[in-house]
Amino acid sequence: MRSFNYGKDILSTPRKRRVVPEVPAEPGVVAEDPDSGFCGAVVRVESGSVLLEDAAGRRRLFPMTPAAFLIDGEPVTLVRPAAPSAAPRVSASGSVRVEGLRARTAAASRIWVEGIHDAELVERVWGHDLRVEGVVVEPLHGVDDLAALVAEFGPGPRRRLGVLVDHLVDGSKESRVVAAVTDENVLVTGHPYVDVWQAVKPSVLGIREWPVIPKGTPWKEGVCARLGWGEPADGWRRVLSAVTGFRDLEPPLLTAVEHLIDFVTVP
Repeated sequence: MRSFNYGKDILSTPRKRRVVPEVPAEPGVVAEDPDSGFCGAVVRVESGSVLLEDAAGRRRLFPMTPAAFLIDGEPVTLVRPAAPSAAPRVSASGSVRVEGLRARTAAASRIWVEGIHDAELVERVWGHDLRVEGVVVEPLHGVDDLAALVAEFGPGPRRRLGVLVDHLVDGSKESRVVAAVTDENVLVTGHPYVDVWQAVKPSVLGIREWPVIPKGTPWKEGVCARLGWGEPADGWRRVLSAVTGFRDLEPPLLTAVEHLIDFVTVP
């Protein structure tokens, strides 16, 4: 009769195999190679091996085989760290860019600005955001008839209107024009600058400050003459091309436009 060795206890439960934890080999993780006794912090992972550096600055490369290292005296398997997730791309306004954006039907709400330069600057910084929301920016070529234009537009809860006004300060002509607009579905904001050019930080253009132009002299012409920028069209191309994002603009304009976008896009 054939005999079998069942051990000391044939009814005992089989011992579970110990699971060795996997630890990402992130820079700075301290591990020990038990065979050599070398202990050091992870510097980097190289083609299936890990480079460790000890307290004396010595470096050694070890293969990342299963259960090959000790951390706090316990066996571990060092593994390649997960690749960092790509940071979300941001638009020129600082918002998260929506990739693969398709054209959408324009919303009924609008944002009005005083002139073409204002519209181009808003497009340069907030264009992506406005396309996401389907909001159109329209230049007015002046706000002298603002109250009549608002009435003609016919604002309502689903047809809101935001207006950006230059030189909106106490006592200005613009402040008196704006005071005549009282519709709750219209928000008028502005900035204190004579022209939207001034909302671009001087340092972006390589100048110390915007020149002061005497009253009675057209502001754009006066600025271009003082700075040697040629005609206003040439000066504006210089200004617009220098703007790459919201950090190039002064806070009052940023605040005003952000408020308008929020106002006209409220559900």
